[in-house]
Amino acid sequence: MKSHVEGKIRGKVQDVCFRDSTCEFARSIGIAGIVRNEPDGSVYIEAEGDETQLASLCDWLREGPSAAEVEEVDLKETELKNYDDFEVRS
Repeated sequence: MKSHVEGKIRGKVQDVCFRDSTCEFARSIGIAGIVRNEPDGSVYIEAEGDETQLASLCDWLREGPSAAEVEEVDLKETELKNYDDFEVRS
């Protein structure tokens, strides 16, 4: 069954290719959604997939790309938006 999570990733997560790397990883495991930088220095994500896919994504977000220093991943389950693909937004 498909679920939708959204939330923020905090730490050194901007200017380290976090969005592009997240997009690449999400697409590789079949996750749909969006990722964007926030004015407060965090990264916002919405992701849709099954429980196993979302668990893999959450594990990946806790590490991020090699230049990132993730301090917090705060995600909550919300209503499905039925994304077709995963994309980086400005």
